[in-house]
Amino acid sequence: MATHLVVLSGPSGVGKSSVIQAALKEMPQTWLSVSATTRQPRPGEVDGVNYFYVTNEAFDQMISEGNLLEWAEFAGNRYGTPRTPVEEKLAQDVPVLLEIELQGAKQVRKSMPDAVLVFLTPPSWNDLESRLEGRGTETPEEVAIRLAVAQHELDSADFFDYSITNDDVARAATELVSFLK
Repeated sequence: MATHLVVLSGPSGVGKSSVIQAALKEMPQTWLSVSATTRQPRPGEVDGVNYFYVTNEAFDQMISEGNLLEWAEFAGNRYGTPRTPVEEKLAQDVPVLLEIELQGAKQVRKSMPDAVLVFLTPPSWNDLESRLEGRGTETPEEVAIRLAVAQHELDSADFFDYSITNDDVARAATELVSFLK
């Protein structure tokens, strides 16, 4: 069975969600994994749709029981991919897409070496700064932390199998779909 597991990573604010939504319209049979997180929901986010919002204690239990394919701490919160749904979809030959951070991508590379790792880059650093500041969802301090992390992630882009520049959402989505097929 061919593995149809694609991991999409990239710095905060690069447009991962926009590219994914466009890719899912092009290839609706793709299953987008829903991560578990210890962070609080943002306005409009729905438990079980955007994330599974869990307590730190529940997250610790998921780790200790081996129920996460990968997990990472980012901006003071933890995020992880529940293992069982990913394995079930792959066994059914359904293309699976994970949107995860660099730490998680490295863990997936070890546990599922056939996964295709794709890194989404901004057209420029200034563009990334503008996007993050323009979201209005984080404090200036949180934006500064995210930018510092983004620089580290951009420096690690060579770890990934492929890189897509998000200068046009539709074009980037079509490129992402090509890896899912």
